[in-house]
Amino acid sequence: MRLDWEIAKRGWRRYAAYPWATVAGIFTNTIFGFIQAYILLAVYRHRTDVGGYDVRDTVTYVWLAQAILMTVYVFGWQELALRIRDGSIATDLVRPLDPQRYWLAYDLGRAPYHFVFRGFLPFVFGALVFRLHTPSPLDAVAFLVSLAVAVVVSLGFRFLYNLSAFWLVDIRGVMMVSLSLSLFLSGMVMPLSFFPGWLGEIAHALPFASIVQAPIDIWLGKHHGAALAGVIALQAFWALVFLGLGRLALRAGSRKLVIQGG
Repeated sequence: MRLDWEIAKRGWRRYAAYPWATVAGIFTNTIFGFIQAYILLAVYRHRTDVGGYDVRDTVTYVWLAQAILMTVYVFGWQELALRIRDGSIATDLVRPLDPQRYWLAYDLGRAPYHFVFRGFLPFVFGALVFRLHTPSPLDAVAFLVSLAVAVVVSLGFRFLYNLSAFWLVDIRGVMMVSLSLSLFLSGMVMPLSFFPGWLGEIAHALPFASIVQAPIDIWLGKHHGAALAGVIALQAFWALVFLGLGRLALRAGSRKLVIQGG
């Protein structure tokens, strides 16, 4: 555990070393929060409820999504793919530390930094303008637990599609498809409850909902008791599935590894 802790601290320090990048991110998330909030508010011009969400729920959803955007790292991540492409993965594989364990510990150090320093202020700015939902103490604790599991689900998915670099020279196509799926089906673009009937049911059943939709719904108090435990258990299930698939893909790719140019 000491090794994981040291790697996690390096994940934190890497992003803490660039405070102005954090400031720029706060500004960007705040602007997009206002844009998205007012776009979705137009939906309620002639109605009071959409998919079980009222105006307050929806606005809170928008600002929470902006707050955890970089915490769960929905956008494309390709560091592992680049290491595979330039052959650095060969060095990683001979180290006495599994690459998947390394990146998981690293990401669990990075995520709290983004949550505290990049996520907090945009949410505060939103709360100054809009009336946002305040969770109960239990929901707040469950939200933090769910968010931590969401980070693992996200890392598992990102790790998995990065491993396609073992078989593809250029993974930009894979990344674009993966990014589109994670943005649209995680609930980052809009709440999955806004999706029509069958599409909403499918979206909620897919693993991407565990990245954004699940923790925000917990904050909004949409789940209680056994249902709340079930949501977090489903997230944990998808985390294990992605990590397991990543383990299998890493093993298969390691057997096939060819460093270009030599």
